[in-house]
Amino acid sequence: MNENQLYSHFDDLLSNHRNILIIQADNPDADSLGSAIALEQLLMEMGKNSFLYCAVTMPDYLKYVRGWDRVSDVLFDQFDMTIFVDVSTTTLIKKIIDLNHLNRIKDKPVVVIDHHATVNQKLDFAALSIVLEDKASTGQIIFELAKQNSYKTNNLFLESVLISILGDTQGLSNQLALPETYRIVADIIDLGVNRSDIDERRREYSSYPVSVFNYKADLIRRTEFYKNNEIGVLILNQDDITKFSPLYNQGPLMHPEILGISGVKTSIVLKVYQDGHLTGSIRCNNKYPVASKLADIFDGGGHEYASGFNIKPVSFSDFKDKLILKTSQLLDNL
Repeated sequence: MNENQLYSHFDDLLSNHRNILIIQADNPDADSLGSAIALEQLLMEMGKNSFLYCAVTMPDYLKYVRGWDRVSDVLFDQFDMTIFVDVSTTTLIKKIIDLNHLNRIKDKPVVVIDHHATVNQKLDFAALSIVLEDKASTGQIIFELAKQNSYKTNNLFLESVLISILGDTQGLSNQLALPETYRIVADIIDLGVNRSDIDERRREYSSYPVSVFNYKADLIRRTEFYKNNEIGVLILNQDDITKFSPLYNQGPLMHPEILGISGVKTSIVLKVYQDGHLTGSIRCNNKYPVASKLADIFDGGGHEYASGFNIKPVSFSDFKDKLILKTSQLLDNL
């Protein structure tokens, strides 16, 4: 199906359901949260009931997004349809699986809306998958879906879409921002959304206490560099996760610092948990779009400049060697 057919099929499915569960991945970001709230606003304008769910507590640095407090980490019982936003792989909903929620979700119609096409372990039980890799963000897909189907929108919908686009394009600075993306952003601003207000709120909630500032200095010293400083790797242990992750996610804290170093092309932040499993967060500088392919090697997913994975390697040393080798090969093949 082409885009218009996918959007029409979505409208057909939606017309037969009233109570809609909207789910984000276990690693919420500005795109997933913005997309979820934008979709919630569309459904509200249609007179439908929507329930926002994420298996983890919303991190503080995302609380500049209006509506974040309506996202619950408790799964609602009364829903007759589920829409996954900004996630199309089971590797990003492992907590939902561990909580035995997936069977309840699969019993009813499921729609997937995402712009990450390069993933393993796809959500293949969906009645409809709107996965469009040429879009800057999932929020952009929802904006185009609303326009195609002539859905009524409001200011919070438009603001949430803009937040999702700014999040995944790093403020319209990377190559995910195509001409159509800029046209959508211009339309949203013409319709009355104030980007300056969003940026001011984001800066306010991105601030951190002195303890995190001092901790950041320690993380800078611990960052390792490979391949003539083209690859920056930060490894976090359970103590880091327990003490500091609740205060500020180390990925957003450190990726800009690592990518700001001359010569660095890829930044990788690894969280190694006590039980041996680990999560990887990957970010790439402009012109070095290897993130999705690298995550795919480790059964993760994402887009060219930002992606992640969640695995339990047999040997961390062997995993780390493979990670550096594969990242180097991908950069060489560009």
